[in-house]
Amino acid sequence: MRFLPVFQRIYVKSRKSQKNRAGRHEALNPLLRPRNASRKHAYYQFLSFYACLSKFFVIFASRFSSDSEMTEINYMTQGNVEMPRLNEDAVRDWIVEVAQRHGQRVGCLTYVFCDDEYILQTNIEFLGHDYYTDIITFDYTNSRHIAGDMVISLDTVRTNAEGLGVSYSTELMRVIIHGVLHLCGINDKGPGEREIMEKHENEALALLPENVFLKD
Repeated sequence: MRFLPVFQRIYVKSRKSQKNRAGRHEALNPLLRPRNASRKHAYYQFLSFYACLSKFFVIFASRFSSDSEMTEINYMTQGNVEMPRLNEDAVRDWIVEVAQRHGQRVGCLTYVFCDDEYILQTNIEFLGHDYYTDIITFDYTNSRHIAGDMVISLDTVRTNAEGLGVSYSTELMRVIIHGVLHLCGINDKGPGEREIMEKHENEALALLPENVFLKD
């Protein structure tokens, strides 16, 4: 069975969680089951009140939580690759700074480092594109924080670095921030947009600290 990537696994998990919560709710609250029209009306009034109260607490917590508390960056690998030796704290601070310069705050980001075959299958399955690429970005951004999953082929990153005559580490950091810039609303498909994206990438790389890679 092929591993379900984060962007698919979250959806599957959320459906199961909703089903389980509904089952527990019914089992633990038998008195809330409607027996007539008036009780049914009161039942739905309670559910509506509970939903509004829950939403209020979520908004309240997000407004009074610091950006650092809301930021979460995860890393994983798929396929025949090794995890890049990143200084995660330094990378996190860099990503947060770049996002802030674009008027955004960072929520939950997940980087999936993989090989060419894995990103090809992901590209086919989720986008219908039958070709290799260096990064695929899945955008889950809400009104307050950018969020998303970014699948990066380290094979393609290395090939592109050799073709461009730049170091592998520089090209990897460019691709890492490329996904963040997409989440910030910067595109690269339309006329002239590729040049705008490259400009923002270069500006971000100029902010890159020297200690983003761990030394052996």
